[in-house]
Amino acid sequence: MLYQAFDLQKSWLAGASALATAGAQAIQHPANPLGYFGGSPMFASALEVFAHAAAPRGKPAFDLYETVVDGEAVRMSEAIEARKPFGQLKHFKHKGAKGAPKLLIVAPMSGHYATLLRGTVERMLPDHDVWITDWRDARNVPLTAGRFDLDDYVDYLIDWLGHIGPGAHMLAVCQPSVPCLAAAAVMAADGHKCRPKTLTMMGGPIDTRKAPTAVNQHATTRPHAWFQENVIATVPAYYPGAGRRVYPGFLQLAGFMSMNLGNHMMSHWEMFKHLVDGDGESADKTKEFYDEYRSVCDMTAEFYLQTVDAVFQRHLLPKGEMEHRGRKVDLTAIEDIAMLAIEGERDDISGIGQTRAALTLAKSLPAERKKYLMAKGVGHYGIFNGRKWREEIAPVVEQWIRANGE
Repeated sequence: MLYQAFDLQKSWLAGASALATAGAQAIQHPANPLGYFGGSPMFASALEVFAHAAAPRGKPAFDLYETVVDGEAVRMSEAIEARKPFGQLKHFKHKGAKGAPKLLIVAPMSGHYATLLRGTVERMLPDHDVWITDWRDARNVPLTAGRFDLDDYVDYLIDWLGHIGPGAHMLAVCQPSVPCLAAAAVMAADGHKCRPKTLTMMGGPIDTRKAPTAVNQHATTRPHAWFQENVIATVPAYYPGAGRRVYPGFLQLAGFMSMNLGNHMMSHWEMFKHLVDGDGESADKTKEFYDEYRSVCDMTAEFYLQTVDAVFQRHLLPKGEMEHRGRKVDLTAIEDIAMLAIEGERDDISGIGQTRAALTLAKSLPAERKKYLMAKGVGHYGIFNGRKWREEIAPVVEQWIRANGE
């Protein structure tokens, strides 16, 4: 009933949002004389903030239509190069990408869509041939498509790297650092010709025993059975994935919002003040962030529960005990995949040292093929989006790819 109750509330809020939008527009209409007096502007601003907060959201679009290469604006298009039941491989094409390093950006499967990395993609487009994993909302995948777990995630990455071809580079943002590192190890052990030239891991939970955060503690202070009984829901009959067991995206969003509730409330208060002051541009920036942040999707129960168990509770990868299809994931097999670990000084999701642990675990990789970057004054989302990502972090990633591209 959890899912049905949420959908009922969402439907009610959608109606309330539409009414609030209509009310705000009526008050702000130039022909309405009452809109210029008393508290009308303030009331209209309050309605607009509520309407935005309550509005339902679907899957956003990347909306990237051009990039700048050597000072020249070039047109760009999106193409889906490979499809699987739980995701697709998206390719951003432009004429300046010919001969540029091939870069697979692996988006998190953690409740948000791949468009959360719009800023990551946009920054890397001018000098790279960019591809991205575009994961599907599990509630829209029919039961006939089967399961999807951590083993499948690794298989998808290996297959997609094979599709892109030899010489590609891989960039993992947060959660996929674990399956990306596992895929690199499996491909290295097999001598796979399409294993990545470089693997960049950003704010990833490689070893969550180091500097555990509130997210890590949430996963370790409760038994595995608690997650099975309390956060897993069944997709209702009115979705394509009816009957599938999932970890709903709205629960993930509620958890993240509650971690920094004060900050989110202040953001909406600032948006309200911008609207009252007539500063629509500043208000729109806040709206754009929350349009993306509150667009969430479901994960399959088996993937979510296996991740909680293997990554956050039993720490199988750093202990050398993780398996893929019944075979040990041997990180010592990585001998020629240059690795860059990036952490944010103020990251409250993946603590300092959790991503860097990958460099220590890859014992066969020469020291000159390992690099670590601590991004000063940067939180979790600032690692892959925003000014510091564009100006300070991305140049390091680009240099690392160039230096290890041969």
